[in-house]
Amino acid sequence: MGAVARNEKRIAQMAEQLNESHQADIRPAPDAGAADPPPASPARRRTVRLVLSAVAALVMIAGIGWFLHYESVGKYMENTNDAYIQADAVTVSPKVAGYVDRVFVGDNEDVKADQPLLQIDARDYRAQTAQFSAQIDVARANADGVRAQIREQQAAIAQSQADLAAARNDAAFATAEVTRYEPLAASGAETGERLSQLRSQARQANAKVAGAEAALQSARRRVGTLQAQVVEALSQGEAAQAQLSAANVNLGSTLIRASIDGRVGDKTVRVGQFVQPATRMMSIVPVRQIYVTANFKETQLGLMRIGQPVTLEVDALPGIEIPGKVASLSPGTGAQFSLLPPQNATGNFTKIVQRVPVRISVEAGPETRALLLPGMSADVTVDTRSARGSEDRILREQEAHNARAAL
Repeated sequence: MGAVARNEKRIAQMAEQLNESHQADIRPAPDAGAADPPPASPARRRTVRLVLSAVAALVMIAGIGWFLHYESVGKYMENTNDAYIQADAVTVSPKVAGYVDRVFVGDNEDVKADQPLLQIDARDYRAQTAQFSAQIDVARANADGVRAQIREQQAAIAQSQADLAAARNDAAFATAEVTRYEPLAASGAETGERLSQLRSQARQANAKVAGAEAALQSARRRVGTLQAQVVEALSQGEAAQAQLSAANVNLGSTLIRASIDGRVGDKTVRVGQFVQPATRMMSIVPVRQIYVTANFKETQLGLMRIGQPVTLEVDALPGIEIPGKVASLSPGTGAQFSLLPPQNATGNFTKIVQRVPVRISVEAGPETRALLLPGMSADVTVDTRSARGSEDRILREQEAHNARAAL
């Protein structure tokens, strides 16, 4: 009610002033014979001139001061309000499929690295690990069985070697008998029938030697076959071991942990939900590791260098200046990395000033940093005075290069 009364009083005063002005306009002009007003005194005229001179001097001094400040500081300050706070958020997704058994965190909860976030039902993956463990045991048992057969075969080889030695002794004896009886049969002391019988025995003995040699060779080759079976069983065991390792990885992946420190955001997972690999379940935002991305016009980058000081003003904290530094400049304009980069080789062309993303590191205190969140708008001013004079150096360098190129 007080404000309404003040407004009514102000309106009444304005109406009264308008009425007085109207009455002055319609008031008759003074007669020509009336006396002129007395002239102003010389002291008053001097006072007026001094006041006007002082005001003009102050205006001139202010203009000179503004010009000097602009030439030394102002023109080196590059400003943009096309800037936003950002953070490298991590999307939490499962590596394996399954039903969500438990969720350990809530919305907007602060988490630490390696902290459990949720548990996927692991019964199927435990069964797989048990199956592969059993396959490893079977492969080891097969290898042990084949090794036992190899030991048995070693005994068979020894027996074959003994049989071969006996057969060779019999063949040598039979050959010696034939050699001894041949002169006797030629002189008539022994019959030819006896010599023929001895020769037949010698041939049989040599045949037994050949058979014993073949049996020994077969027994030795059997050892090679059994050793190959041992290698095969061990290979099957190694394959099962590799499968067990993969199954253990999948079993460990059923418990999803936080990869970084941060705050949980955009949580959509619920207990009992079936999730597939690469399903977005939540995000972890490192709110303590924020930075600002400022999109400067390409005409503002001539003197901008990495490491230059920056002043930040965030809309959420009006009147508070936050220091920072230029961390890096993008390798291209924002249009170059868009989903559909511009193609200016066709149709009409209208030149548009492009913008280049510049990353700004934020040097805020703990209490201020706790209030800064990704997505907030910011006003960024970069002090480029450290690169003062670089444009002249670039110009001289380019002119020297052009002169050398023209030779």
